[in-house]
Amino acid sequence: MDNIVIRKASCEDCSRLLELVRGLAEYEKAPQEVTVSLSHFVESGFGENPVWWAFVAEVDGLICGFSLYYIRYSTWKGQRIYLEDIYVEPEIRGKGIGAMLFDAVMQEGKNGNYSGMMWQALDWNQPALDFYSKYKAKLDFEWVNCSIEFKDV
Repeated sequence: MDNIVIRKASCEDCSRLLELVRGLAEYEKAPQEVTVSLSHFVESGFGENPVWWAFVAEVDGLICGFSLYYIRYSTWKGQRIYLEDIYVEPEIRGKGIGAMLFDAVMQEGKNGNYSGMMWQALDWNQPALDFYSKYKAKLDFEWVNCSIEFKDV
């Protein structure tokens, strides 16, 4: 592993990004939950009105990780970055790539004058919780996640 590059994602990366999203879903024991099509994914990130941005980690020219985020609004805190996903392929973990991706999103937030960054982690994912604790992240176990699938109502 000679050459690690962290860069902003491009439209051409979307197919590989979606492969990694599926890898993350496998890790989180929810592969059936990935229902987004490649065309919707591309349009949402690189269309006329993008709603997400991402950084990719390349190792020797191959994308092996990503961090995907968007801007959310808090009536209490103002504009904040929401880190939707961060993932590094299992065989390349432990090399600091996750930290580089996380730091890239944090720097993006600081450069954009956002008030902070938020994300979720599964309560059983101790490696992730330990990783975030290194950043002195506030882990809040009080709130309950809620969602609705519009096709179901």
